[in-house]
Amino acid sequence: MESQKKGYEIDMCSGPLFSKLVVFAIPLILSGILQLLFNAADIVVVGRYAGKESLAAVGSTSSLINLLVNVFIGLSVGANVLVAQYFGAHRQKDLEDTVHTAMMLAVIGGVLLIAVGIALANPLLKLMGTPKDVLSLAVLYMQIFFVGMPATLVYNFGSAVLRAVGDTRRPLYYLLLAGIVNVALNLFFVIRLHMGVAGVALATVASQCISAALILRCLMVSEAPYRLYLSRLRLVKAKVAAIARIGLPAGLQGTIFSISNVLIQSSVNSFGPVAMAGNTAAANIEGFVYTSMNAVYQTALSFTSQNFGAKNFKRMTKIEWYCQGIVIVIGLVMGIGAVMAGPQLLGIYSADDAQVIQYGMDRLRLVCGPYFLCGMMEVMVGALRGIGCSLLPMFVSLTGACAFRVVWIFTVFAVSHTLSSLYISYPVSWAITFLAHSACYVGVRRRIARKEGEKA
Repeated sequence: MESQKKGYEIDMCSGPLFSKLVVFAIPLILSGILQLLFNAADIVVVGRYAGKESLAAVGSTSSLINLLVNVFIGLSVGANVLVAQYFGAHRQKDLEDTVHTAMMLAVIGGVLLIAVGIALANPLLKLMGTPKDVLSLAVLYMQIFFVGMPATLVYNFGSAVLRAVGDTRRPLYYLLLAGIVNVALNLFFVIRLHMGVAGVALATVASQCISAALILRCLMVSEAPYRLYLSRLRLVKAKVAAIARIGLPAGLQGTIFSISNVLIQSSVNSFGPVAMAGNTAAANIEGFVYTSMNAVYQTALSFTSQNFGAKNFKRMTKIEWYCQGIVIVIGLVMGIGAVMAGPQLLGIYSADDAQVIQYGMDRLRLVCGPYFLCGMMEVMVGALRGIGCSLLPMFVSLTGACAFRVVWIFTVFAVSHTLSSLYISYPVSWAITFLAHSACYVGVRRRIARKEGEKA
């Protein structure tokens, strides 16, 4: 057990901090990039070998998929925070109950999402204004994709448990294997069997099942207190409530962002399939920047949670400052780099279609360039959730992201009906929401300081 701890877990509550933050974050960055490569492989293969309509079909489902699954992904955040706090406080029984409750929630949620995704794909995509020549392909992709939801949630909840105790390396190894399988199956199904969007969806589901099986095995053979026993899978009422208290606001916050993104996607759809294809390719490139910054958010979340459980309040302040510095550097370097290399990167997705590349560059310049603002906002959210405060960032995001972007679409975009006026709403909303989250964090920390008699 001790050798395993030295090999995979990180002591977040003592010792040098900056180097541990970096060591924790790097596998998360690589894991996030590998997850994106699942979707990127879908988009590149389908765009090059199945045509613009198929590319638009795959891309048009992403915001809707996020909308439907974000509540459950938020619950995995709640499990992450709870496991980390109990691990930092050395509360073994609570830790064991939380792990088994979380994995049971993953299974139940995955089965529920199969039914929801299959039943609602057609009506929701129609509601979004998906063009008729794209609709049937988009529905087919989405319905097959949702068959893999139990595996997706099992992997997400299982990796959340491992992140909570400082292990970000093994989830990376599992995703690497699953990613290789995904790319190979994409090429086989689409190029060899000519299956189009159905092929890329099936390849994604297969890869998700592999990563889920590996994460389950990891938890089941572990000798640590967070070991998983299938016979003990159950919903412990108190743990469900605790996970929901933190996770549901986090999930609803993600859903709020997704609602605004669905509205934006619907607005993009009004410009036709070529604009949709350019938007899809650019958004996928931005995803690599976002997932790298989101790794710092997860780092802030896990480190803050463990140190909050251990009552290391001064260390929490250092975590916040270090994470902000790291995320700004990542956001500036990768965001500006993506803009500078934009034509070449977009050409990978669109086989050098000039119109698609131009539409993609319009988005990259306005969204990807100032993307570091989104990272700063996310780190503040991670710090707030790490101390168990999840309702506040949800309400802030409701106002700063969803309400602001909806108002923007029906005012600014309605007057200036261009993609540029639509895209600029992203950085403006990030800046506003970051400032609001920062004010909330300062207030909450002062309240904790008064309660604990410590200098926050």
